[in-house]
Amino acid sequence: MSTLVVCVDRDDDIGTKTGLETPVSGWEAVRSLVTEVGLADPEDSSVNCLLEALRVARDLRDDDEDVSIAVISGAAETMVGRDRAVAEQTDQLITDHDPDSAIVVIDSAQDERLVPIIESRIQVDAVDRVVVRQARDIESTYYLLKQFLADEELRQTVLVPVGLVMLAFPILLMIFGPAIAVASITAVIGLFVLYKGIGVDDYLADLPGEVRDALYSGRVSIVTYVVAAGLSLVGLFAGALHVSDPSTPSQGILLPAMAFAFASVPWLAGAALAASTGRLLDEAIRNEKVRNSYLNLPFGVLAVGLVVRGFSAYFLQREGYIDPVVIPHIEVGNLSVQELTLLPGTRLALFVVSGVVLSLVGVRISSYVTGTSLEEELVE
Repeated sequence: MSTLVVCVDRDDDIGTKTGLETPVSGWEAVRSLVTEVGLADPEDSSVNCLLEALRVARDLRDDDEDVSIAVISGAAETMVGRDRAVAEQTDQLITDHDPDSAIVVIDSAQDERLVPIIESRIQVDAVDRVVVRQARDIESTYYLLKQFLADEELRQTVLVPVGLVMLAFPILLMIFGPAIAVASITAVIGLFVLYKGIGVDDYLADLPGEVRDALYSGRVSIVTYVVAAGLSLVGLFAGALHVSDPSTPSQGILLPAMAFAFASVPWLAGAALAASTGRLLDEAIRNEKVRNSYLNLPFGVLAVGLVVRGFSAYFLQREGYIDPVVIPHIEVGNLSVQELTLLPGTRLALFVVSGVVLSLVGVRISSYVTGTSLEEELVE
């Protein structure tokens, strides 16, 4: 059984500080790399990560296992490029060493995000995370604070927002009073925490590269997404106009919300349909077999739109803010259908049944195209 011990460096600190290209493989090559990294920056935790990888490889070798050791890193500008670089280097190591399994050595939570990428290519038996122990006296605290202030990324993330808050708070306090000042600062801090916590900054950093790749690769979805964004804006605008109309109910929350949904849902459903159709076309172009989820999505979007439209119409018709649906008198030969006015409950039932039927039609079409049975579709 052969095992690959791989040290992962997502930010490419090793390549940046030593000028070496990864992957670096082999016991002697990694030992030399430890010296290079240590001389370039003795305080870097990558040194400890490399030493831990050597220790793990030595212990496995003492147990008579066939062990290979290597270092990979994300040598690219964007997060997506770094992850792809790690994936390519992992494929290269697998081709060169043909290991049966791997042990991943990391030194941060950010590096740990790459474990699924490696697991998709080779069996990972263990993940070894290196935590560097630090002294806890006052001198070490001062030293860590000094190192923190010297880190440009941390300064921009922590000190700049704190400085802006300290400048804005007295200005708001003098102009609007303590209540609005505290509420505004708290709201801004909350938005910033959500911005960092959800990872919006990483998404925005990768967005230009993804858009560029989508344009160069000729994806249909890039056009349908723009159409979907435009339809969404139209839907929100139509809903806002309907709510501001004098004939629209303004008391309470439920009826204005139903009025907004009644006017905006057709446009929003069209936006979701455009986006999902673009994803479906991209999937059909790139792959020979389209996944069931992409085929079901357009029908599911329309079904949800019908149901939401039906419920909003039910409340508004009950209160008399919209006219009922009237089926006119129809005569076809000897067949005659009298004029029929749909009550709110009947109207809601028709919308709900139409949504369910449309969803089942989507499942049936998906099962026909993909060659799966209807029971398998419903289970999925």
